Amino acid sequence: MMHMAMALFDHDEIFANPAFGLWMFLSIGAVALFVVFIPTVTYLDNRRKEREAYYKAETFRRLAESSGEGAKAAIDLLKAQDRQQRGKAVEGMKMGGLINLAVGVGLAVFLRALVPNEPVYLVGLIPGLIGVALLVYALFLAPKVE
Repeated sequence: MMHMAMALFDHDEIFANPAFGLWMFLSIGAVALFVVFIPTVTYLDNRRKEREAYYKAETFRRLAESSGEGAKAAIDLLKAQDRQQRGKAVEGMKMGGLINLAVGVGLAVFLRALVPNEPVYLVGLIPGLIGVALLVYALFLAPKVE
């Protein structure tokens, strides 16, 4: 990477140039973020999900093999987890809708104050209407959680 810095800056006073420090900081930060941190976090998260799925499947297998009552309990547990996941998804859509609606209103107010004589504030309708669509789906169209 140093040869790139030498090509961009003067060879004699490279370290005296204030832009070199910023360039070096951003280069090291980008490498650390995209080459080290994000892949490591993704790998660890996938391992955690794999482990959870394995333990869950193993628990259900043992419950189902134990007796007739165990199989019924495993099915009831699966149904309860499915209901819980659907409930979380609907609640997430409600929260996302409210956040998008608030961002749209805030953006419209900000742009109206920034450029008062132009209809630039209508850009706030984009996230606002996305929020309204999410709320309408979550409140009226989504399948009801039993």
